Amino acid sequence: MTTIRDVARLAGVSISTVSLALNSPKRVGAETLDRIQQAIKTTGYRIDPVAQTLARGRSSLIGFVAANLGNMFFGDIRREIEHQGLDHGYFVLIADSSGRADLERALLERLQAQKIAGIALASNGHGKEYATFLRDFKTPIVMFDQKVEGAERDFVGSDNPLTTTILTEHLLQLGHRRIGYISGPSGLHTADERLKGFMNTMAGAGVDIDPSLVVEGGYTRTGGHAQAMRLLTRRDRPTAIIGANNMTGLAALQVMQEMGFRCPDDVSLAMVDDVPWSNVITPRITMVVQDAQKLGELAAQRLLARIASPEGAAAPPEDLILTPRFIRGESTRRL
Repeated sequence: MTTIRDVARLAGVSISTVSLALNSPKRVGAETLDRIQQAIKTTGYRIDPVAQTLARGRSSLIGFVAANLGNMFFGDIRREIEHQGLDHGYFVLIADSSGRADLERALLERLQAQKIAGIALASNGHGKEYATFLRDFKTPIVMFDQKVEGAERDFVGSDNPLTTTILTEHLLQLGHRRIGYISGPSGLHTADERLKGFMNTMAGAGVDIDPSLVVEGGYTRTGGHAQAMRLLTRRDRPTAIIGANNMTGLAALQVMQEMGFRCPDDVSLAMVDDVPWSNVITPRITMVVQDAQKLGELAAQRLLARIASPEGAAAPPEDLILTPRFIRGESTRRL
């Protein structure tokens, strides 16, 4: 059976250089890497993942755990982490927690039992007990999008209060005062921060907030649809609605169409995050978008740095916060 020693001998390099080429190809010179790849092809060498895990003390897998992989926002982040992981010899194992903290915890423990190298996590757990669980977890974790206070882990995310501050200020400038807000799940980092941005902006403008216009849509299409229906069947319906994410925003637009409302002539609409093919949705929705590709890139870099060396693993945790971008569509109008 062909071994890594045979590849090294044929390529004229050390066994450690072949190992480096297999695990971190970008750290090997182009000419040397080419010789090693040719030697692998000639000898027919195949990596033994079990032996590789035993030698490293960890596998060549990186975990990716998020709440709803059907949301394209997470898909864009996953894709970037996959690309960077492959460049460094790691494959990504994807898991969907369905927004359940108990399932998320079980998935994390299962991944750790498999000696996975590290985990990129958009958490749905919260509270002191869950923060302690994450803080004491032995496998490197980088959190993205959702932060768990007290977990003392790297976090990569957007300025969430700013997302809804921008949208609320835009609607206020257009003359809207009765603004409905469909939030995410209470207790979740992004949901709480975005709600804070909305509430503070309304209060800062001296606008009284009708509490009955602030509803929880759970970041899902089903929840957003139910809450938009609740808002739009009122006699004193809002003149504008903000969806705290793309699922609730699209659900609100669907309800408007089902009820025969014209957007924005009857009701204005704005939301956080984009969706694929949004330029063919009528009307084009006014939104604030996060740079999902950059979020994935930074999360991958932080995780790979944690995995690469004891120094990287021991470095203090960092928060990397990106500024979102405003895109004005045709779904908002002046009163």
